[in-house]
Amino acid sequence: MNTNQNQNLLEAVCRRGVLASTSVRYWRGCKRLNPEDLGLDPSNVSDRLIQLGHKRLIPREALSAFALIESRTHALVESASFPFLGGIGRFVPNPRLGELTDRLDSLRDEFREATLDFVAGYAPLRDNAMAEWREAAQHLNGSAERLIATIEQSFPPAGEIAKRFAFETRLFQIAAPDHIRLEVAEGMEQLAVSEDRRRVAEDASRRLQADLNDFIQGSVASLREETAKLTTDVLATIDCSENGVHQRTLNRLTSFIDKFRSLNFAEDEQLETQLERFRRDLLSRSAEEYRNDSGAMTSLTNGLELLRRNAVQLAQGDARDVLARFGQMGTRRFASVA
Repeated sequence: MNTNQNQNLLEAVCRRGVLASTSVRYWRGCKRLNPEDLGLDPSNVSDRLIQLGHKRLIPREALSAFALIESRTHALVESASFPFLGGIGRFVPNPRLGELTDRLDSLRDEFREATLDFVAGYAPLRDNAMAEWREAAQHLNGSAERLIATIEQSFPPAGEIAKRFAFETRLFQIAAPDHIRLEVAEGMEQLAVSEDRRRVAEDASRRLQADLNDFIQGSVASLREETAKLTTDVLATIDCSENGVHQRTLNRLTSFIDKFRSLNFAEDEQLETQLERFRRDLLSRSAEEYRNDSGAMTSLTNGLELLRRNAVQLAQGDARDVLARFGQMGTRRFASVA
């Protein structure tokens, strides 16, 4: 019965999105120095007093473009997905997939251009960095030659530096197994093996059930918490503003409701209905109209406060009702093909 329940939940997840894994890899331009690199005897160096650690081979700004692309990539993926089963990937709901892949393609193009520029200027960059290291090493007395040799060996050859850069995105379709197969037991030894496999399969099924439950409920909770935080922030912004509400604040609310709908793969109908009602009743006016109508402004702040309270209350719940409905999606699918 647990296996069927797992299949139902996993089947529903399969139909609602894919797993995405994005990697931004580039040469970090760092070298971890050891006591020997400075001509020091390791036995005479106390880790409590001296920590050499990673040192930059080249200036930070030489790799700033890659650091920016990496941070933008991670932020983009995180804003369009949920962590799946302990972080094996990011679950991207179908409505977010097209926009996400398009924007990742754009970032990949930026990364490629930055890589070409870096590779083209790598040789003079390395030469300039070595000149700075040689000057700095003069203050290390007899250990200068050893340090310079270590630094020189830490720079990749010019012909291989391009291999240190890669921007990769992989999409995976989650698949639900039809059933767990156990080998036919022959003799007592095979019977024992079969029994071990059965116990392992049952344990794996129980853990999968718990993991799927946590993933779905956690995803619902995160959207509810984000709603509560947004409404709290907007109320604080309005309260601190001398001119009432700004149009960008209303646009922010509209954009969030669109985002919520595209991320709401588990169909949290209760909160989505409240958000859509808020959009219909309170986001049809412009900021200027609100500023010129004190009654309408009161309705807006009251609506925001009600939405905030409801979101907080829902976020503090366990979302079991959403989980139960979500599992029925897979049940209906299996029933329709039976």
